[in-house]
Amino acid sequence: MSQTASARNQRTMITTLRSRRLRWLPVVIALAVGLPSQGTATEAPPAGQGIAIPNFWNPRARQERIDTPQAGRTIRFLTDDEFPPLHFPGPDGTPTGFSVELARAVCEKLALTCTVQARRFDTLLDALSDKQGDVVAAAIPLTPALRARFLATRPYFRWPGRFIARTDKGLPVPSAASLAGRSVGVVAGSAHAAYLAAFFPKAVARDVTDLAAAEGALRRGEVDYVFADGLNLALWIGGIESAQCCAFIGGDYLENRYFGEGIGLVTRPDDAVLTRALDDALQQVWDDGKYAELYLRFFPVSPF
Repeated sequence: MSQTASARNQRTMITTLRSRRLRWLPVVIALAVGLPSQGTATEAPPAGQGIAIPNFWNPRARQERIDTPQAGRTIRFLTDDEFPPLHFPGPDGTPTGFSVELARAVCEKLALTCTVQARRFDTLLDALSDKQGDVVAAAIPLTPALRARFLATRPYFRWPGRFIARTDKGLPVPSAASLAGRSVGVVAGSAHAAYLAAFFPKAVARDVTDLAAAEGALRRGEVDYVFADGLNLALWIGGIESAQCCAFIGGDYLENRYFGEGIGLVTRPDDAVLTRALDDALQQVWDDGKYAELYLRFFPVSPF
């Protein structure tokens, strides 16, 4: 799959996520406000929690001490407020969400004064380029086209491919052998369809026009599995439309060629010192367990 096709797939996936925001937003707000912080980056979730926390860092790795942005500088973060659980308005209208709170945690580590301003999603990169802000903390995929214009940290979140199945069928964990002859709902022309064909060639792909159609077919028992973006599937599994019929089965798939690099904090090319400082702070946020705390708060059903 080409980089262009992968980027197009990510845009489609994000469009689907954004279409679900109104249904999911009340749930996310309630959990973000009311769920106590739990877990650490190096410990398993508490008994019964069962939430997988992804690790995009090496906990034993340490960067050399790097310069921090000049004292007295206020770092202006730009985000969007229509993309839960990554960024959305809190009960008082203040931007919150996993990306936003992670940005605030990074600022605390760097002992910097930071502000967060919400803008329309499709204006964020132009606003950054025009120096109306210093960092974009939003679900903008890291692609070669983006890196040609901007700097970015290492990914702090990625888009895993996942299988889901009905919980009452006792189906085997997906593998090239176990999926032979079994039906898998998949969005036609997507990266997930290409991945299924390449690595599970004996599966019977049931192409559908959109993810909602695949999920409905699974709920009705018309297909054995669905293979799609893990975050979209997590929102469906945790929502009322699934009727608690289904759950993830098997592990996550993160091949960059198909599913992209993920998302990071994006800065201008002339702000390399800030980019390195943000990377260092993200490592610290992982090391001290703050990343896990925020993840448990905003992802009641983990996409991983």
